[in-house]
Amino acid sequence: MATQEELLTVAAVARRLGVAPATLRTWDRRYGLGPSAHESGEHRRYCPADLARLTLMRRLITSGVSPADAAQQALQHKGKVDLETIVTEYVVREELVAALHKAAKGLDKKFIEAALRKDLAQHGVQTSWSEVMVPLLVIVGNEWEATGKGVEVEHLLTEVLKGILREQVEEIKKPVNARPVLLASVGEEVHSLALHALAAALAERKIETYFLGTRTPLEALCAVITRSAPPAVFLWAQLSKNANPKYFNEIPSIRPMPRVVLGGPGWNHEQCKEVTMVGDLSEAVSEIEHAIGL
Repeated sequence: MATQEELLTVAAVARRLGVAPATLRTWDRRYGLGPSAHESGEHRRYCPADLARLTLMRRLITSGVSPADAAQQALQHKGKVDLETIVTEYVVREELVAALHKAAKGLDKKFIEAALRKDLAQHGVQTSWSEVMVPLLVIVGNEWEATGKGVEVEHLLTEVLKGILREQVEEIKKPVNARPVLLASVGEEVHSLALHALAAALAERKIETYFLGTRTPLEALCAVITRSAPPAVFLWAQLSKNANPKYFNEIPSIRPMPRVVLGGPGWNHEQCKEVTMVGDLSEAVSEIEHAIGL
């Protein structure tokens, strides 16, 4: 029997699952998914096995399974929650976006990770980014703008996506480029998720990169260009206050000069006529492939 330290109250379980306490009581009354050791007259306490079944119940519902069917599977479940089994039945990608949105609102990090790993393995970085990750970010961002609530959801989701994308950038034993491509968010730019997506998409094509990340000053940019002579430099600016033309006008003159590619809504097209600007991940990958001769 579980010890008192292992038992959780209704409120504690509800917080972990991201559901209302009333939902847990309904699941108990309607489907029999209550505390396994509950005795009449005592406060309801859930053991780890109960929590595992309830976690599975919630994740199945999130992925589109009806509550009745989810409850039947959860009641039969023993042991750990098998996330890979839960995320095997997506057909329409809009459904995947909706399921991930629900999981994000419930702060269900493990579900999001498992679903995205599977999608990346099946479809690759570019498709997964454009058809799943970007639409998901747009929905979450729009909700925050409309209600002023949910910034924690957006922050958690961004960090989860960064982690998943970083997993795709493994050491490339035989890169197709002799010198790494340079990726950086310029100035005081703190947004770097698009850079992670680009690094992952390039890694799929065996293209090696130097990832400088956020808040890259001009001095650091120049130092890396001088020392590594990259074939291409990708500069990201989400906000216009960070999109200063000096970041491509004042880089060192080396031979051969790198192809400068700009990404992000911060850049002013009139100020950037002399360099290449891209509108999405696919265009960025294409320009960099061209720069290294592919």
